[in-house]
Amino acid sequence: MKLTTKTRYGTRAMLDLALHCDEGPISIRDIARRQDLSQKYLERLLVALQAAGVVRALRGAKGGYQLSRPPEHINLREIYHIFEGADGFVECTSNPEICHRSDMCITQEVWSEMYGAGMRILEATTLADLVQRARRKQTVDVYFI
Repeated sequence: MKLTTKTRYGTRAMLDLALHCDEGPISIRDIARRQDLSQKYLERLLVALQAAGVVRALRGAKGGYQLSRPPEHINLREIYHIFEGADGFVECTSNPEICHRSDMCITQEVWSEMYGAGMRILEATTLADLVQRARRKQTVDVYFI
C-alpha cells in the first residue's frame, strides 16, 4: 500500500493545526514554512479538508485555518478517506460487480482483510495521539510522514 502525497501532506497539515490549536487560526504561510510545503499545494489540501468539514477557514487580518473539532475527535481514517476515498485498496473489494471473478477470487479476500486492518489502525489513531507522539520526540516544527 502506498499513500499519495495528498494524504501524507494533508496529515502533516492537520498535525500542524493540532499542535498549534491553542493559538487560534494558523496562516497557510506558517504551516507551509514549518512543514516545508508549497503554499499553493497546501492551499489545495486545506480546501479539500475544509470541504470535508475537518478544518475551517477564518478570513481577515488574524485569519487562517483551524481544526473544526478537537484533535481527539479527528482520526486518521477520516483524513485518509478525504484524499484516498473509501473504495479499498482494490476497487473490486468495495464493488464486486465490476469483476466477473469476484465470487471465486481468493486474492480479493486478502486485499479486503488488509484494507480492514489498515483502516482499524487509522481509525484508532487520532490527531491527539500524533500530537503526543510528536511531543515525545520533541520535534515541534517539522514532521515527516
